Amino acid sequence: MAKKKQEGRSRRDFIRWTGSGALALGAASGPFFLFPERAAAQQKTLKILQWSHFVPAYDTWFDGTFCKQWGQKNNTNVIIDHINLVDLSAKAASEASAQKGHDLFMLLSPPAAYEKQTIDMTHVYQEVEKKHGKKIDLGHKSTYNPKTKRYFAFSDSYVPDPGNWHKDWWADAGFPNGPDTWEDLRIGAKKIRDKSGHPCGLGLSQELDTSMAMRALLWSFGGAEQDEAGNVALNSKETIEALKYMKALYQESETPEVFTWTPPSNNQAMLAGRVSFVANAISITRQAEREHLPIESKIMVSRALRGPVRRIAAEHVMDCYIIWDFAENKEGAQQFLIDYIDAFHDGFVAGQFYNFPCFPSTVPDLKKEIASDPRATPPDKYKVLGDVLDWATNVGYPGYGSAAIDEAFKAWVIPTMFAKVARGDETPENAAKAAEEEYKRIFARWK
Repeated sequence: MAKKKQEGRSRRDFIRWTGSGALALGAASGPFFLFPERAAAQQKTLKILQWSHFVPAYDTWFDGTFCKQWGQKNNTNVIIDHINLVDLSAKAASEASAQKGHDLFMLLSPPAAYEKQTIDMTHVYQEVEKKHGKKIDLGHKSTYNPKTKRYFAFSDSYVPDPGNWHKDWWADAGFPNGPDTWEDLRIGAKKIRDKSGHPCGLGLSQELDTSMAMRALLWSFGGAEQDEAGNVALNSKETIEALKYMKALYQESETPEVFTWTPPSNNQAMLAGRVSFVANAISITRQAEREHLPIESKIMVSRALRGPVRRIAAEHVMDCYIIWDFAENKEGAQQFLIDYIDAFHDGFVAGQFYNFPCFPSTVPDLKKEIASDPRATPPDKYKVLGDVLDWATNVGYPGYGSAAIDEAFKAWVIPTMFAKVARGDETPENAAKAAEEEYKRIFARWK
């Protein structure tokens, strides 16, 4: 009888019982019934796009641990899409054009050209700095527009760009500690090439690693794309000297393959034991350790090379997160970044020291942590990166990573200038003049 009565209850009885009855029990008892459709409707979505990290363990932590836990805590379905770094720029342009895409988009160089299509990140920086102190100048200059007084992006980290060199070959050439200066590189690389046939591996193609290496060379000789005030300053005697140096280095110790390299090319060449030196992040040595390659103990890491004027290098990549002005979950994207910095140390460890913090307090014992790593041979291989902020700088140095610099970076003006001279297509003087004219045209469009 009781069962039949229950089955025969009307919809009105059901509503009356679940409404007044539930209220009578008090709010602390919680709901008696779960409505999946309603719960799903209340859940938010946060769409993130970023590169496929060179250290896979980082993506495993980011996707499977941090994003999963953050999503549960904030009742948000976090969707992460990873793409190859060479596809990031095209994907960003596509989303900007369509006015539709991800809420949070990470690029690997200052994306100032998108300032008008992104929200101001001042609030995010302010909230993070309340907990973790000031950001480094490298992060500031890579994401701030001093003219509009606006942060067009937020940077959590940067990646050092040291030298990677073959221990045995350099010791045999008279440099047991590897090259310390650009002149050491020229002399030693020539000796190695002449004796064993192994070339130097600085790229001269239209890709990210070449862009960073050629900027380091340019700055080390005293040249620059712009001055501190943002005026074009490329055509100088210092730039011409840097171009002459690269032509000599190429002719004495490189091979034509460097004109067609892609970002993984120097990694592959170094791991295969084909080249004596490359400028790259520690992704090379980390891959060798991860895959237990015999060459792992032969590849050493050094500071950026010192030139006639200074020791300096661009960061290898600069993590720059933007939030589109057409993003559907702007609030969630901002909170995600704020909370992510709270967990940055976990990411630093998961990424095996690849990403260095823009907020130093998040890894307070950085020098101590990198000084001894049981995965490395020798364990203190990465200790040399402890003073990286003394020689790492931003794209656009000594000025800011402006929209004009962003466009010039994407147009590969610097790598093209160096490649033309190295190949013998242009004299250093003509190449510097032509590149400056191109910079002036670009800068004029952004005034």
